[in-house]
Amino acid sequence: MARLDLKPANECRYDQISLGEIMLRLDPGEGRIHTAREFRVWEGGGEYNVARGLRRCFGLRTAVVTAFADNAIGRLIEDFILQGGVDTSLIRWVPYDGIGRTVRNGLNFTERGFGIRGAVGVSDRGLTAASQLKKGDIDWDDIFSILKTRWFHTGGIFAALSETTPQVVEEAMIAAKKNGTIVSYDLNYRPSLWKSIGGKEKAQEVNQRLAPYVDVMIGNEEDFTACLGFEVEGVDQKLTELNIGGFKKMIERAVKVYPNFKAVGTTLRTVKTASINDWGAICWADGKVYEAAHRENLEILDRVGGGDSFASGLIYGFLTFNDAQKAVEYGAAHGALAMTTPGDTSMATLKEVEKMVAGGGARVDR
Repeated sequence: MARLDLKPANECRYDQISLGEIMLRLDPGEGRIHTAREFRVWEGGGEYNVARGLRRCFGLRTAVVTAFADNAIGRLIEDFILQGGVDTSLIRWVPYDGIGRTVRNGLNFTERGFGIRGAVGVSDRGLTAASQLKKGDIDWDDIFSILKTRWFHTGGIFAALSETTPQVVEEAMIAAKKNGTIVSYDLNYRPSLWKSIGGKEKAQEVNQRLAPYVDVMIGNEEDFTACLGFEVEGVDQKLTELNIGGFKKMIERAVKVYPNFKAVGTTLRTVKTASINDWGAICWADGKVYEAAHRENLEILDRVGGGDSFASGLIYGFLTFNDAQKAVEYGAAHGALAMTTPGDTSMATLKEVEKMVAGGGARVDR
């Protein structure tokens, strides 16, 4: 059994803390962004979604480290976070200049997609408070040595926001490792975030610098190729083929380059249409590959956040059972359920995840 060296829960204020940007998501529902007359509003952000899933679905104690411009939009996002039960005491509030010339809060317009029409995301996040975080702004020693947490999670979305955010990530990781906290990182490659600052070359420069601090690396095959430069023959880069053998080769190569990786979690997705995907996951740990149940023709309402929900289920599995097989099963099940509801964040319950892990179906529960 693959196990991680986890801090005891009774010695820590938090089970998990995330570092990342949280945006206001504007969702046109079944319509399109460019023809919408109304939007449904949610909160979301790759790293935050993990903390929220661990709190709302799995009942763990979580917090988020981020920054907001102190105005009504920032307070609206805070209200969403409070509804999700995630601790907001570590949020940094920045005075608002009245118009957003120097600081603002991020907006994310997202279409869910349907059938042959893929999901579309249009973010508006320049000059955001979170993107302007810099080294020294957060007292990481206090967070990791005084408050204490068992697990710290961040990722490639936050690291791509500015020249200073990778330095914040590195500073946090160093403090976490110093205090015995497990560090996970979701590569989460987004071409739109990197294209104006150097593209894949810049993504690889940043992520290769951060990878040596990571205990649990998370991502799909595109992430490992774009962010870490691993290209293995037989792995399809267009996300159209589910090639488990190729993924295994990629992970084996990654852990040779980065022997600090104690576990690697990878989602497996075949995109048939925006509404129908094959879905699965694998987890490498302790020299072995553990595979979750593969689900064919999974019907999807909103795919955004599926990978984040996989990450939160994977983390829950390690924190609760310290078992890689259970971790990947909980991750795959939670990710699948999260894509059946709208919004970035999971609406699944632990009972539903456990039912799915046990092989249960979609019969009516009465």
